[in-house]
Amino acid sequence: MSDQETEVKFFVRDLKRIEAGLLERKARLIQARVFERNLRFDQPDSGLRAKGEVLRLRQDTESRLTFKGASQIVEGIITRPELEFTVGDFETARKCLEALGYRQVAVYEKYRTVYELGGCHIMLDELPYGDFTEIEGTNIADIRSTTETLGLDMAAAVKDSYLGLYGKLARLLELPEGQLTFEIAREWTFPLERVDVHPADL
Repeated sequence: MSDQETEVKFFVRDLKRIEAGLLERKARLIQARVFERNLRFDQPDSGLRAKGEVLRLRQDTESRLTFKGASQIVEGIITRPELEFTVGDFETARKCLEALGYRQVAVYEKYRTVYELGGCHIMLDELPYGDFTEIEGTNIADIRSTTETLGLDMAAAVKDSYLGLYGKLARLLELPEGQLTFEIAREWTFPLERVDVHPADL
């Protein structure tokens, strides 16, 4: 269980080229491509959201419950407290959260592949509205160095969470917020440039 998340996120045009660059540099595969289903929970008065906090239940090869504290941006990189642990049963964990008074406020899906390079984990994420690369590490210097190694433009870093970014797109397109699924993507094209998100792969 870690107690701090330090990462930067980029929208990319060519996720395969990023992966090819990782393989060329002998990056280690940590997790092969896997489908993720994420449920976001909040208090009835949206108290967690008001404080910039996150309570998430994730299901991929296992199930994990995550709490994230309010974030801050340091040198363009997002850092925030994070507590995460594995739970034995996804549906039981969901029912437990609801029994404690939390309500599900959003669902979002993605495919994720994870590599390790330069002391960082590099996540290759396929979301319904586009492809992204996240770089997570224990210190800012390693993250910035890995960003440069992969040829990504730090100035194009995305400050929003995946769900926060979808919220902007949903309001723009008049879609239901909190429903970031691949089913939605079958019917819509998402103009990321209209919410000031631009490709970082140079």
